[in-house]
Amino acid sequence: MGVVILLVMAAGVGLMLTRRLPTAFALVLLAVVIAFLAGAPLTGKNSVLDTVLQEGAPTLAATMIAIILGSWLGKLLDETGIAGTLVRKIVEFGGDRPTVVALGVLAVSALVGTVTGSAPAAMLAGIIGIPAMIAVGVPKVTAAGTVLMGIAVGIPFELPVWQFFSTALELPIPTVRAFMVKLFPFALAAALAFVLVETRRRGTEHAWSLKSVEAKPRSRRADLGDAPWYALLAPAVPLVLALGFELAIIPSLLAGVLYALATTTRPGEMNKRLLRTLYGGFEVAAPPIALFIAIGILLAAVKLPGAVDALEPLVKGVSPQNPVLFVLVFTLLVPLCLYRGPLNVFGLGAGIAGVLIATGIYPAAAVLGMATSYNQVFGVADPTSTQTVWSAQYAGVTPQQVMVRTLPYVWAVALGGLCVTAVTRL
Repeated sequence: MGVVILLVMAAGVGLMLTRRLPTAFALVLLAVVIAFLAGAPLTGKNSVLDTVLQEGAPTLAATMIAIILGSWLGKLLDETGIAGTLVRKIVEFGGDRPTVVALGVLAVSALVGTVTGSAPAAMLAGIIGIPAMIAVGVPKVTAAGTVLMGIAVGIPFELPVWQFFSTALELPIPTVRAFMVKLFPFALAAALAFVLVETRRRGTEHAWSLKSVEAKPRSRRADLGDAPWYALLAPAVPLVLALGFELAIIPSLLAGVLYALATTTRPGEMNKRLLRTLYGGFEVAAPPIALFIAIGILLAAVKLPGAVDALEPLVKGVSPQNPVLFVLVFTLLVPLCLYRGPLNVFGLGAGIAGVLIATGIYPAAAVLGMATSYNQVFGVADPTSTQTVWSAQYAGVTPQQVMVRTLPYVWAVALGGLCVTAVTRL
């Protein structure tokens, strides 16, 4: 039966790769089929309806709330001009020096990436940052890649991601935080290397030679002027509270929302802005929330006793236990997290992680190291991820071009994370 379950998982990957079904729908269908194959009854204890669907759907509820709050804060950074002001100040400081401008946009992207992920983060940093980089001669692919590599620097400190891995892998937040701190230097080194190498190796391309670069209309935010200097600290508030003071994630994000609001909004306008940005945050958060509901259902299915018993001998037989082999094998498998592949943690990879933990093949902390390392690759180089698609199209290139240019750098980040995992957790 374990072989059949693996074949069903492979079919699920096919459905996602060919876009026959949206990822969330494919994961739910996959969970139900796995539950039936594992011998789960329709209702009752360890059942399809009561355990997999009813209990599985809200499994990642804390993550969903964190996603909503992060999206709310992201909308505030946009509407109040905080993100735009940060990028404009960096561009003004960089002048006509391509590398300096790119490094500045990288820094802003990293800061925004700690607040919210996916396309909203890319848009907050890239709407101004990408045209500015291209205007001073940064190649289009490098400009798109710079925003994505910057977001990847922020991912280790993105609080909703902490909450996701904590809940999904049943690990305490301090354990997740400790590994993320160790992963951060690899992400930072790779991002700096990308900017320094690619801006020099590719040379400069002047904006007037690029057909895709056109004069863009002034935004409403540009007309309203810059945000106050003290408001620019808003993206760092949740991070300081969660990392420096070890405050819980949801209160930390709420504090960031309140700080951004208080430092940019008149008292008489606070009520309207609070509601407007909150509703806007829900719109941004809807797709990942749907995905997290599906992931919770899949995790419940793969943890059923019947599924664990069927999969344990098969998975154990192909999972390396030697630390050197662990690093070698899982580094070679990095491409399987691309194109919504089986190791994509925001897809079937979450189910595989659940199997590895439920069967006792690896400790949960080791699976955390593997999953977060792969997430650094997916967040930058996957041509199907929303932030990669948006950044590439906005810069006038294809997501595949961005993938080819960025993949070597984020592959090195995954290698670093896997090495740390092998040394500390195996």
